[in-house]
Amino acid sequence: MTQPGAGNSESSGPPEKRADVDAGPADTAAEATSAGRSNGERGRRRRWHASLAEISADPRRPFWERKIAIALVAGIVFTFIFDWRIGLTVAVLAAIADTLHRTKSSATMPPARRGAPQRRTERKFARLTRAGYLTLNERAIPGSEAIIDHLVAGPTGVYAIDSERWDRRLRVRVVGGQLFHGPFSHQARLQEARWEAARAAELIGGALGEQVDVRPAIAIYGPKIPWTVLTVRKVDVFDADHLRRYLHRSIKAGRGRELDRAQIKRIRDAAARVLPERF
Repeated sequence: MTQPGAGNSESSGPPEKRADVDAGPADTAAEATSAGRSNGERGRRRRWHASLAEISADPRRPFWERKIAIALVAGIVFTFIFDWRIGLTVAVLAAIADTLHRTKSSATMPPARRGAPQRRTERKFARLTRAGYLTLNERAIPGSEAIIDHLVAGPTGVYAIDSERWDRRLRVRVVGGQLFHGPFSHQARLQEARWEAARAAELIGGALGEQVDVRPAIAIYGPKIPWTVLTVRKVDVFDADHLRRYLHRSIKAGRGRELDRAQIKRIRDAAARVLPERF
């Protein structure tokens, strides 16, 4: 009687051990699942923090914060005075009115002073004539309303440079490959500069019967530019007061081929034939 009991006692041990052995894979799977969840949580947190950092760095954020604040204040006031429908309507109208006001008072130069930046750059190039730079100013592209402020041929290459005055109170910076002046994106302006240079290259090259490379650039007056020369979407952007430095850096960076005086004159003369004066 004792032996069977002992046998039962002995036989009851192994199943418990087997249960311990069998629990190993399950525990491992649970741990793996838990680790996966933990990694997933960390990944989501990183993406969340990255998104917050990107939003914080967006130069348009103050613009939208202002718009939202104006809409909220106007909406709340009129909701208390009248009802929520009128409050909502006023909030939308306030946002639209603020957008129109900001657009009219944006970074572009006032029409009365349009031309001042171009004249300043013309004077700078006039002093570079002895260095071999020949300039055609205010040249129209046939079949379009586009104007190249300065078509320049010189020892360091051929350039289509536009001179612009921007509001000095707004920061200039590049975020995510986009050029911003305060909250305003200038991607369309960069695209226009590329098109002008490409069209000029096509017309001049056709007149000469050879390939001519024309480099697009924007010379900015007004705000502080936090770089010497920066290429954004294949357009050189620089402080207009550093024009000479920009031209010297172009040849050092290998942007285009060096031209001799005969080549410079041929290109200038061809450009004068295919790019008429603005007026």
